[in-house]
Amino acid sequence: MGSWLFLFLVGLFLAASVSGDGSRNVTYDGRSLIIDGQHKILFSGSIHYPRSTPQMWPSLIAKAKAGGLDVIETLVFWNLHEPQPEQFDFIGQRDIVRFIKEIQAQGLYACIRIGPFIQGEWSYGGLPFWLHDIPGIVYRSDNEPFKYQMKKFVSKIVNMMKAEKLYASQGGPIILSQIENEYGMVEAAFRDKGPPYLRWAAEMAVGLQTGVPWVMCKQNNAPDPVINACNGRRCGETFPGPNSPNKPAIWTENWTSFYQVYGDEPDIRSAEDIAFHVALFIAKKGSYVNYYMYHGGTNFGRTAAAYVLTSYYDQAPLDEYGLFRQPKWGHLKELHAAIKLCLNPMLSGVYTTMALGKSQEAFVYRGNSVDCAAFLVNNDTRKTVVVTFQDSLYELPPKSISILPDCKTVAFNTAKVSTQYNTRAVETSKKLDSIVKWEEYKETIPTFEDTSLRANMLLEHMNTTKDNSDYLWYTFRFQNDFSDAEYVLNVTSSAHVLHAFVNGSFVGSTHGSFKTKTPILESKITLNKGTNYISLLSGTVGLPDSGAYLERRVAGINTVRVKGEHEIKDFTRYSWGYQVGLLGEKLQVYTDSRSNKVKWNTYGSSTHQRLTWYRTLFDAPAGKDPVTLNLESMGKGEAWINGQSIGRYWVSFLTPKGIPSQTRYNVPRSFLKRTDNLLVILEEENGYPLGISIDTISITKVCGHVSESHLPPVISWQGQNKTEHNNSKKHHGRRPKVQLQCPPGRNISRILFASYGNPTGDCENYAIGSCHSFTSLPTIEEACMGKRICTIPVWRKKFGNDPCPGIPKTLLVDAQCT
Repeated sequence: MGSWLFLFLVGLFLAASVSGDGSRNVTYDGRSLIIDGQHKILFSGSIHYPRSTPQMWPSLIAKAKAGGLDVIETLVFWNLHEPQPEQFDFIGQRDIVRFIKEIQAQGLYACIRIGPFIQGEWSYGGLPFWLHDIPGIVYRSDNEPFKYQMKKFVSKIVNMMKAEKLYASQGGPIILSQIENEYGMVEAAFRDKGPPYLRWAAEMAVGLQTGVPWVMCKQNNAPDPVINACNGRRCGETFPGPNSPNKPAIWTENWTSFYQVYGDEPDIRSAEDIAFHVALFIAKKGSYVNYYMYHGGTNFGRTAAAYVLTSYYDQAPLDEYGLFRQPKWGHLKELHAAIKLCLNPMLSGVYTTMALGKSQEAFVYRGNSVDCAAFLVNNDTRKTVVVTFQDSLYELPPKSISILPDCKTVAFNTAKVSTQYNTRAVETSKKLDSIVKWEEYKETIPTFEDTSLRANMLLEHMNTTKDNSDYLWYTFRFQNDFSDAEYVLNVTSSAHVLHAFVNGSFVGSTHGSFKTKTPILESKITLNKGTNYISLLSGTVGLPDSGAYLERRVAGINTVRVKGEHEIKDFTRYSWGYQVGLLGEKLQVYTDSRSNKVKWNTYGSSTHQRLTWYRTLFDAPAGKDPVTLNLESMGKGEAWINGQSIGRYWVSFLTPKGIPSQTRYNVPRSFLKRTDNLLVILEEENGYPLGISIDTISITKVCGHVSESHLPPVISWQGQNKTEHNNSKKHHGRRPKVQLQCPPGRNISRILFASYGNPTGDCENYAIGSCHSFTSLPTIEEACMGKRICTIPVWRKKFGNDPCPGIPKTLLVDAQCT
């Protein structure tokens, strides 16, 4: 593209505005995005439409809005929408238009990250596998076959959004789009093919004339006018900043926990840590923060990337089921409210910084004679410090930031959590332990004679299955001249899991891990004299999702040897027969209409075999609580309900603590009928289906733990920020409070613990301390029993008297919701 034309498009982009009712002019400068002439500080949250269901979308978006978000962000999933060339799918969970319109209906903005390479712990990084078969293709490089396909899909999505008038320039909610994803991490690997591709991607995107800005994350050299953005946990510390003084500081992925892989412990990130880094980024003139994820959801079917759990970012502010994850959701809501009290000076004032100590600093925004906001930062991770700011003293807990919307009064501190904690409880609705209600079908173990695909070599797994199945059978036959001889079968592979059968009998299995990707199988085997049949099942648990030259990744079996007393036979270059997938998959025995294509037998009617299908019927639990399938008694496989896959399970893969990474699997209510729901399980190992149960998930306990040194709720700031500041005396209307709230449909039915004084411990483990008011329990019961919501100030007059003068007071309340 000529430079004059590109400059024209840049000018067109910066002046973008489409006439018509409700259209918005979205541009930017070095401070922030500008919407209809107004600078904006925006909080965003990632909610991925295919990781939930259309029935869940309204509630998820409403809860995000209630948490103080302005924007909902989603990736766009190419391999979902174009599973085969020119065959598009935008229905059900894939209905991105419906999702964006729901965002609009609730009055929020949207950001679509088209990619179309997205990574996102999504199988093959979101790329459709059929790209692999295009001659000469090299993904994500200056390669004409890839650029042709990429432009065609990106144009498809953009034109669909335009046709529905969903860009802000048309009156819609979309204010931001992303092209590519973290390309800076792989650009150097493509050598001279990387930079031209990067420039092409930017020019191609801008040339589609959406009327809203484009971003590239983890791309410090993003070409103008595309904005470079940060991904990570600590962008306030690690982001080098915009690559132009005319671009704003944007954080596209603030990881609220981290994705989990089989065999690893969950990665827990505290509400305090998230709040600290958001406040720091904003204090340093950041203007847009997106939480990745705000709701993680579920990797239904075979959509998870290699070794990634079916449950995705369950530790996000909204958990996998869409329930509030407290105190994370509430603490961030308070943070957003406190920052929005500072908008006037932050967006129009003069920015200065000053040192307050060795590890302490202040970021100050001054507007007119009245407007002023300050962020007081303590970077010391161990010590509480007292700093002087504007002739007043402020106590800063370790690794915390205090926000002063008037440069005088602290409205919020990132380390002081005043919002409630909650506990997620499981209730068993139905045990599926009736032997007469289960049936089983043993998967056929194919032999060389059963196969039609043949090759005189070991074929690569992914290029053979084309992502139509996790499974590929490798079979061969050979003559053995010795009777009853013992041998060792040795198989090296790049498979995620490998099962071996000799003459139809299971002889061993092995698997890799996210870090160890080349498992080796060595099993003692007994061979017949004469013809022997060996069948090896290679399995993937999701395709890779990242890295340069993704099209060159391999999986499957690498070498096969049979070691005996007399010789070692190498079958790597040999006559092999192949079968893609399992017979039960091909026949779709997990669906109502095709389940009876095979003969099902009574459970346990014959000797157990690995690779067995199980089926039963169950009724949906009463009520509206989220439903889960408890597979704790199973090994590894996949589960379907009424023909819809709820994902892979791998309960037998234990973490270093000796527990499964995941045992409960989300079953959206929209997947269920009232009665006679068909559950089909494919079990690869030795699972025990009679141990399966249908459970419900709910919030049954809420707890508050607030001291006198905590801050009042930010909402109480309204009308108070103009009062005379007094360091030694809190304003009468602004006291720290314990706030308890049960989920809709539940009320506080019992106070499990209440102590005003100095209780020990926290909401997980507590006890009465040396100071305790005996009126604690009756006071809390009077204020809260039978109510869904109650608020109790941490104030001695509320409890009748001071039980121990001179000792700082804390109120800890744990309540049951029924």
